[in-house]
Amino acid sequence: MFLRELSVSAGNVKGIGPATIKSLAKMGIYNVAQILCHYPRDWENRSRIVPLADFDKGKVCTLVTVIRNEWRQFGKTKTLKVHIEDGSSRAALVCFNRPFLEKQLIPGQRYYLFGTFSYKYGELQSSSFEFEAAPPPQTAASENKTFPQTVPENSGGEKDFFRILPVYPLSAGLTQNYMRALMRNTLRQYAAPLENELPETLIKRDGLLSKARALAALHFPANIEQLELAKKTCIYEELFYLEIIVGKRALERKNTSSAAVSAVYPGRQSAAQTNAVNAAGQVVEHAAEHAVIGKREKNFTALQQRLIERLPFKLTSGQEAAVFDINQDMDSPYPMARLLQGDVGSGKTLVSFLAALKAVEKGTQAAIMAPTELLAHQHAENAARLLEPLGIHVAFLTGNIKTSGRSQLLKSLASGDIDIVLGTHALFSKNVVYKNLSLVIIDEQHRFGVTQRQAILAKGEQCDLLMMSATPIPRTLALTVFGDMDVSVIKDLPPGRKPIETHLAKVSNEKKVYDFVRLELAKGRQAYFVYPLIEAVETEGELPLSFLKDAESMAERLAKEVFPGVKTALVHSKIAEEQKKQIMESFRKGDTKILVATSVVEVGVDVPNASCMVIEHAERFGLSALHQLRGRVGRGGGQSFCFLVYSDELTEDGKQRLKVMLENHDGFVIAEEDLKLRGPGQIMGTEQSGYLKLGIADPVRDAVCLSRAREDAFAILEQDPALLLPEHLVIDSVLRRAPPFLDTGL
Repeated sequence: MFLRELSVSAGNVKGIGPATIKSLAKMGIYNVAQILCHYPRDWENRSRIVPLADFDKGKVCTLVTVIRNEWRQFGKTKTLKVHIEDGSSRAALVCFNRPFLEKQLIPGQRYYLFGTFSYKYGELQSSSFEFEAAPPPQTAASENKTFPQTVPENSGGEKDFFRILPVYPLSAGLTQNYMRALMRNTLRQYAAPLENELPETLIKRDGLLSKARALAALHFPANIEQLELAKKTCIYEELFYLEIIVGKRALERKNTSSAAVSAVYPGRQSAAQTNAVNAAGQVVEHAAEHAVIGKREKNFTALQQRLIERLPFKLTSGQEAAVFDINQDMDSPYPMARLLQGDVGSGKTLVSFLAALKAVEKGTQAAIMAPTELLAHQHAENAARLLEPLGIHVAFLTGNIKTSGRSQLLKSLASGDIDIVLGTHALFSKNVVYKNLSLVIIDEQHRFGVTQRQAILAKGEQCDLLMMSATPIPRTLALTVFGDMDVSVIKDLPPGRKPIETHLAKVSNEKKVYDFVRLELAKGRQAYFVYPLIEAVETEGELPLSFLKDAESMAERLAKEVFPGVKTALVHSKIAEEQKKQIMESFRKGDTKILVATSVVEVGVDVPNASCMVIEHAERFGLSALHQLRGRVGRGGGQSFCFLVYSDELTEDGKQRLKVMLENHDGFVIAEEDLKLRGPGQIMGTEQSGYLKLGIADPVRDAVCLSRAREDAFAILEQDPALLLPEHLVIDSVLRRAPPFLDTGL
């Protein structure tokens, strides 16, 4: 049996009752497989002595003697304070809300102690600790104060001392000790019969553990060496199957189109099938770099050329290269699957319009999907302005289109009277029918889930797919999430753009920021003020947020106190779409001088006259989000400015993080730093969208292992695409019986 086949309810594990089932459900744990895959987030090494004197090196694990107990007044309550010493130093245990410890920590007795210590009020203290009674000294030599170098082996059975212990993510109602006991019971009951999920050749080659041993050692390792081998085994297995799925996805796309190719071009089938096998290997090299297999035809179509001639500027070399890539893909017998990356303001939208013209010239339709109605509406306006003079019929479709107009629009789509439609997720609604949809373009792709993309692709036959991202995707992530796609990168910006001056400012110095913005407004320029919250709230979970500024309160303050007489408007996600359009149009025309907003303006807002971007509580935004927001200014010919206003209490680490923005304007460099700081889930929106949900592996931290797993996976698929060889049957069995990443869309 494979691990993910353990679908038996969590309630069957010894010791789990109704209350625990509810607590586990809060973490998405419902069955035995999910319990065993609830990997530790860290491990505490209690197998080695760390004396009190070394408290600054991490958590202390030592043998102490209680000197005395006393009661101290802390605030309005009396609290037990226990004084201890080991061979290296003295300290105090502050027992908040634990008066019963007076009877358990007895002066003159010895205890094994594990806890976190720091200097407070002139002494070494801990309020977070665990302890266990230690046996009395056996010899006179052991009674002296010579500090022991190791703790006794095999002491305490399954107790939490003398071991390397897992530290788990928890929900309310669960403790570490309870979770450890629960995991021990689950391993005892279910882990032993588990089958290996990797080919034996790979296990032997790298000296990996069996599945059952790896799981046991990952949760409860006997020593550090065993823990590292267990992590190596589980991380490699996870990344191996990730790359197997990515490779098979590339093969399936190519093979699916082979049937269509052979129907239209008899005789091409064998070549197409051969190319499909080769593609699985070739796509690896293309996943994170701009490259093309074969000769690129560097010419535009007739309609594309007509649009380019009407533009008041020349395309950048990056835009030209991207269009050539797309044209070649769309002329290929296989459906295009291309990711177009480009920094803020690099001209991706224009490239998407040129791609749509290619589809129209083939006598088919194109759909361009944006994540918000605001962005979709802006794209539709630009498309109408640029494409309708060429005789192209453009339409705009969202869920807010009125019934009367919507009915006629849907008829025109179904009849083929509309060439290019732009909109939101409404484009793949059940009642939306296309006559001949051949190209789907998805802007800000990370804001859409896998199922949403599949739904719109299903509206046509063998649709070409172009996904666009203004959030640069680091190579390590591109190799995982988009490993089956070709990638084009627009690295250059349109000529004439000046770098945006970026400044860091403490909240206490915000008056200087306001004074600077006032000078820019006097020159006739405009400004954005961005806040992390829409409205004031007291708490976020257990964190008090009363100190945070919010958009609604600050819009009023800026208009009345800071910039009186200057027209100020507020926009955020809770405002009705029609009202939002009116507000943005007023700002775009220059009637509104200050736009107060949340991160809703992160993408798609293009106001060349806006020269100032002020982001308050900048430490609460991801680096990529800050880069996106900064990119809302600097879109005209003049100098623009971005002010990152941060809390006076921000830590040095937090300041260093913001300095990344100060020192870098390259979105790819910033994205790499963001990935290191926040992980793949948050930077790509994958936690919400369902792109990637790894258990223990990290594509950044485990980049070397990822590369090796990818090489192994694609080598196997190239040799045996159907996984029919005896040594590969285990892979096929895992994919059929217990597919990894079942809920992620991979």
